[in-house]
Amino acid sequence: MRAWVLASALLAVGATAVGTLAADPPEIPVAIEKNRFDPDEMRVKAGIPFVLVITNKDGGPEEFESKELRIEKIIPAGKTVRLRMPPLKAGTYPFVGEYHATTAKGRIVAE
Repeated sequence: MRAWVLASALLAVGATAVGTLAADPPEIPVAIEKNRFDPDEMRVKAGIPFVLVITNKDGGPEEFESKELRIEKIIPAGKTVRLRMPPLKAGTYPFVGEYHATTAKGRIVAE
């Protein structure tokens, strides 16, 4: 009987740990409007994966590009794209909207 209780308790603890590990990463909403990113700076926790949810509210496509992050993704006009980001080391990671590089600029700061 004790073995059964112990096994049940271990299974419950294991299931809770798996549920915690499988938690969804935080989402950060970003809009592209008037050829700019809003917000143009996002602060995230270093070492924690996250998701950028980028909505393009402009009438034309835009490309989210970051050489430091090795990402190039086109966001069509009127569409939303979800970019799963890996855990980042502490630092600043600039990005640009390649189609409007003079106005569409931003950065991700991992702290």
